Amino acid sequence: MASGSVTLRRVIFFVVEAFLCIVVTHAFRNRLKHWKWLYQPMHKLIPGVLAALFIMGLIVYFLTIPVNFVLGRLFNPTTAFDLQLILRQSSFYFILFFWWTVCYCAYHYFNEYNKSLKYEASMIEIELNNLKSQLNPHFIFNALNSIRALVDENPKKSKQAITQLSNILRSSLASDKKGLTNFDEELKIVKDYLGLESIRFEERLKTEFDIHPESQRFLVPPLMIQTLVENGIKHGISKLTKGGLIQLKTDVVKDKLKIRIRNSGHYVNGTKRSKSGLGLDNTIQRLKLIYGDEATFRIANESDNFVLTELIIPQHISHESINRR
Repeated sequence: MASGSVTLRRVIFFVVEAFLCIVVTHAFRNRLKHWKWLYQPMHKLIPGVLAALFIMGLIVYFLTIPVNFVLGRLFNPTTAFDLQLILRQSSFYFILFFWWTVCYCAYHYFNEYNKSLKYEASMIEIELNNLKSQLNPHFIFNALNSIRALVDENPKKSKQAITQLSNILRSSLASDKKGLTNFDEELKIVKDYLGLESIRFEERLKTEFDIHPESQRFLVPPLMIQTLVENGIKHGISKLTKGGLIQLKTDVVKDKLKIRIRNSGHYVNGTKRSKSGLGLDNTIQRLKLIYGDEATFRIANESDNFVLTELIIPQHISHESINRR
């Protein structure tokens, strides 16, 4: 009976001890993610992690002291605070947490590497779809026709339009080499695109911009905003006899960039997959690969006359690693 009683106490102690280790490592993992330690260089990461592991060992040791007293394993209260015992037991926990950290870091880096491989593989298909659905021959044909009509009528404006078209084509060709681009660069492409479309639609197309000053510190997937703006014109404004308005507005809330595109028209969320659906699928896929679950995307009718497309992306440290591909 006594032997059984002692064994049961030891089992209870080891279960509680394991539970405390799980709680501490779970909290440590959340801190790693929150502080983004795993994206720091090794010479900064290693000292910080080692210090944290030692502190974790001390925390678990002192948390087990009440358990020891309850189970009757420590009869002399002064023994629990003996320096040698503290260091010896904390070192045991330190080694335990060290190997846990090695395994977790290995899993994290392999997971990030797999994400990078998936991103690179999908970028080829996405780029082909971009060339088909965004900068398709119809868009280039319409842009060149508009420029040709301006050559004699307004040579200065035609030169500006050629520059705008050149900027868009250059950005499209470079997008397969860049995981992310500065928001300001993407905004320039959007304005160039709208400048070309304003030649074709003339007074039927009205544009508005309301850009938050801090938007420039964010990085965004190249041509993504331009794709969404084009979607609003192609499937909204172009179908309206009197044309309409397209508005681009950004806000920065809690280190997240909120992009809102409003366009005249009506969104029909049908089951038939079209080029528009393909473009939206590409947008969702790219967001998922780059940001995981941290980014959100939605498109819906804001009213009977306006469609709202909303995109929210975080300010992510791993952007630099994506751009170094």
